[in-house]
Formats: sequence, structure tokens, C-alpha cells
Amino acid sequence: MESFKTLARGKRLAIFLDYDGTLTPIVKDPDRAFMSDESRASVKLLASQVPTAIISGRCLEKVVGFVQLEELFYAGSHGLDIRGPDSGPFALKGGTVCAYQPAAEYTTLMSTVRDSLLEKVPSIDGCAVEDNKFSVSVHYRNVDPKDWDAVEKLVRSTVAEYDERLRITQGRKVHEVRPNVGWDKGKALSYLLEVLELANSPDCLPIYIGDDRTDEDAFKVLKERDSGFGILVSTKPRETDASYHLTEPSQVIEFLQKVGELIKETSA
Repeated sequence: MESFKTLARGKRLAIFLDYDGTLTPIVKDPDRAFMSDESRASVKLLASQVPTAIISGRCLEKVVGFVQLEELFYAGSHGLDIRGPDSGPFALKGGTVCAYQPAAEYTTLMSTVRDSLLEKVPSIDGCAVEDNKFSVSVHYRNVDPKDWDAVEKLVRSTVAEYDERLRITQGRKVHEVRPNVGWDKGKALSYLLEVLELANSPDCLPIYIGDDRTDEDAFKVLKERDSGFGILVSTKPRETDASYHLTEPSQVIEFLQKVGELIKETSA
């Protein structure tokens, strides 16, 4: 924490957080990834002090429903559905609501893909489809490992029907089908920094915390900016563009609490 204090001294912080595996443990049933009261309180305190955003693969409505904090910026569907608060210390000037959907024209296509996958996945025991509006998640955490290849083939064959309009990314025991629009969590982070008028601010220190492969896009943005840093949440070491490492969500909450305390001390 001492090294962080040195980095943060005199800086304007902006906090960006993944949800699943970062603020809450990964669970077998994605619909039961509930946020703890301690986690919510820590994020709420930070959001009263610095701009704070959740950037998740979940659809916007789901992640808002899990987090239940109106003062945050949210980017659902891997950043394809962005919304900011209409009140609070970091709401946009003039009462303008931050709202952006870079793949809005894909709504109908994603519904079609979702329906197609819903028809096919029951053939594989334990496989589940999650509708995230601008992305479709095919979870295989509860599938017998001998059938994992079958899940991947099913997803790839479905996506192949739509030429190059779709792409597949990999998460933790999940295949994500997304519009092929050159947008990801890193682009969402950059967009939010622009909206917050922090993108060209030399005293801004953005921090992104995430656990998944899709979070690497955000880590890479901060690494290339040479301003701010990523924190990987993982029990196992792996190649990453993050600068620091935590092992589990409980450590994330502890870190956020310490950041909140540090801000309080320096502003007193």
C-alpha cells in the first residue's frame, strides 16, 4: 500500500471495476452472483470521493440490479451499453445523462443469436445461455469437461452463420458472442475518461481492477497510456498487462477500503 500512496500522491483518482470475480466470487449459477453489503459499502464510499465505474460483461440492467448504487457509471455488455449517474458529485455538467450504445444496430441480431443458441445448448448437459443484450454468454462451468469441445464447436458453428458480423471471446468457463465492432472494456474505459474530462489530464491516475481475459483490454489501455495501472485478480499467476496482483475479491474490497481511507486522510 505504501507504493500506492507514493503513486497516488497529488493525483486525481478514477476507479474502474469488473464485477464477477472482482467484487464478488465466481459462482456456479450466474444469477446468484450477489454483492455483499461490505463490498457495496466500500464501492459507495469510493463513488462519493472519486469517479467510479463498473465495466462488466453482464448486461447493464443485470449489473445495476446486482450493485444497486445510482451514483456509479456503468458499462454493461463489455462496454457496449454505457450509462452514468444523473446526480451526485460526478454526474455530467448541465444535468446531461451519460448514455452510449456503440452497437445499438445489433440488438435484433443478438436476439436472433440468443434464440438460436437457446435451441441448441440443451443438447449439452449443464450448458447455459445468458442474454446480456449486446452479447450472449454461453457458460460451461457446469458441463462435464469431456463435453467442453462440443460446447465450443456449437458456439463457433452458430456464429459462422453470420459472416464477420460477430466475434467470440473467451472468459472464465464462458464463450462470449459479441458484435464485431472493435469495442471492448478498454475502449469503454477510454470513453469514460473522455466523458469525465480526465483523458488528457496529467494528474489523473485511473485504476482498473479485473479478473478475466476480457479485462486485459482495459489493462492494456492503461499500460499504453503510461498513466494509471491495472490490478489482476487471480489465484494463479498468468501473463497480463496489469501492474499489480490480488488473489480474490475479499482482497479487492480491502484495497478499496484502504483507498477510501487514504483519500479521506489526504483531503482532511
